Amino acid sequence: MGGGVVVRQAVAAVLAAVLMAATAAEGFISTKTWRDIRRLNRDGAPFVGLVVPNAYEMDPVLNSPSFSPSHTVPYLDVQGRRFRFGTIGGQNVVMVMTGLSMLNAGLTTQLLLSLFKVKGIVHWGIAGNANEDLQIGDVTIPEYWAHLSLWNWQRHGDGPENELSLEAAGDYTRELGFLNFSDYTVGKGNPELSANTLNSIWYQPEEIFPISGKPEERQHAFWVPASTRYLAIAKKLEGMELPQCVNATTCLPRAPRVVRVSRGCSANVFVDNAGYRQFIRSKFGCTPVEMESAAVALVAHQHGVHFLTIRSLSDLAGGGSALGNEAAKFLSIAAQNAVDVMLKFVPLLAGEHAGLGIDDK
Repeated sequence: MGGGVVVRQAVAAVLAAVLMAATAAEGFISTKTWRDIRRLNRDGAPFVGLVVPNAYEMDPVLNSPSFSPSHTVPYLDVQGRRFRFGTIGGQNVVMVMTGLSMLNAGLTTQLLLSLFKVKGIVHWGIAGNANEDLQIGDVTIPEYWAHLSLWNWQRHGDGPENELSLEAAGDYTRELGFLNFSDYTVGKGNPELSANTLNSIWYQPEEIFPISGKPEERQHAFWVPASTRYLAIAKKLEGMELPQCVNATTCLPRAPRVVRVSRGCSANVFVDNAGYRQFIRSKFGCTPVEMESAAVALVAHQHGVHFLTIRSLSDLAGGGSALGNEAAKFLSIAAQNAVDVMLKFVPLLAGEHAGLGIDDK
């Protein structure tokens, strides 16, 4: 009896050791999942990676006849993300929803590129508009993206001539300029009323660690370029017809257009303020303003992967026109327009070089 207990304890110890070894070898991804990942990369790669923020921007793709889900592995769940597989216009694609914010977008894009062989990333969704020359429903394709919520918040009493903390060490810079809160104080002509202890914020570039660089040796990036090759292909979409009306009684003043623009800006901020919209438009030249694209761009840039964002304008951030803040009314048409342009763009990638390199050499 006692011997049987000893044997069972020994077997349990061996099993525990095996399980611990397996866990250590596999990390937090099971052996079966790794097997599926290897099979998908062997049979379907290279993929076009499709990265989308939210369900209302993804569901129209799932419901579109242009998207054919894979019959063998329609989806694979990994670490809280669902990767969906299929084809669009003959292109093998893997699609993943990030959720809101720069953190979610960056983490999801990194996981996508770490797990699957991806030849390029197409990101789409809706965005606020900082460019008053455009309207709701217009679909923008920016050449550059910047992250605008990495700040150095300056000490009260210091001014533009004062060096920032840790600036000498190369951690921070005054090169990109600042926003002074006192400039937006009502009654600022009266010094007693306009005094503002918030002072100024200085915009900062991201620290990046490209795969082509030396580990732990930082570089910096502020304006992150989209793939020049993908931008050239996107020019073919500029005459694309898009719907003007949500229904029989709710229409936009003109039919929306597809427009390649110079710059888009992202931050962990939902911008519904005309003063700030006008500031970032004049300071940085932003057209779409939203919460994910720069994170996707930064990850793709560090990996040397082709990248393009398609963002449909859903509202004039902060209002100021007859269609200034109609995001709820026109959300469906804005989201659908971004999807329609993406579904037209992806098939145009047929025959594109499958290798890496956003410099397009």
